[in-house]
Amino acid sequence: MTVHLEVADGVGTLRLDRPPMNALDVATQDRLKELAEEATRRTDVRAVVIYGGEKVFAAGADIKEMQAMDHTAMVLRARALQEAFTAVARIPKPVVAAVTGYALGGGCELALCADYRIAADNAKLGQPEILLGLIPGAGGTQRLARLIGPSRAKDLIFTGRQVRADEALTLGLVDRIVPAAEVYEQAHAWAAKLAQGPALALRAAKEAVDTGLETDIETGLAVERNWFAGLFATEDRERGMRSFVEEGPGKAKFL
Repeated sequence: MTVHLEVADGVGTLRLDRPPMNALDVATQDRLKELAEEATRRTDVRAVVIYGGEKVFAAGADIKEMQAMDHTAMVLRARALQEAFTAVARIPKPVVAAVTGYALGGGCELALCADYRIAADNAKLGQPEILLGLIPGAGGTQRLARLIGPSRAKDLIFTGRQVRADEALTLGLVDRIVPAAEVYEQAHAWAAKLAQGPALALRAAKEAVDTGLETDIETGLAVERNWFAGLFATEDRERGMRSFVEEGPGKAKFL
């Protein structure tokens, strides 16, 4: 298998395993979708790390495989490609990308599907599809612009240039830079901390933010309002407020 789901301490690690560069071929895309949906269903998975290993996150699509596809083949495949990445983006739990080495093309688009990105100090990210006479096809034109703004996204997409970790941090493409040897450890620690939080409230927060970015503010406020009121029916809300009153802030233990 080219992608594995490993679960420990409430954290599910989606581990890409297609050496040497974790090229995202059709089989890997389909497996990624399958495991993202499994992580969504499993109650023992409360947060997720996306990881490609110590040397590389994912260097992009399998170009040799794509070269053999004609227009008809890609018309049939393009939706499945996007659906695989969307399955990751819609995991209703905190998701962090642990980015080592290259995250290019589809690799960068996969990192964009996470809620938070921790990058190695030697990481390089980019959307080089224009150099192949293409554009990003797995969500890059949409998620990148929403994350870093349209003009910055167009710079990366129009030029196809790679950015090092420090520039990626400045652009807002990654959220934290750490030594390469610590990327997975810190990503897992981030996920493990959130895995101890109130699962339904975290799901609500993620859905409210993501929905708000995709619609007008009135609709976003309605989603927020409905989730906010609905959480008053949960045991986690009762537990959290009771702990605050009796013990002070930040001491609640959630199931």
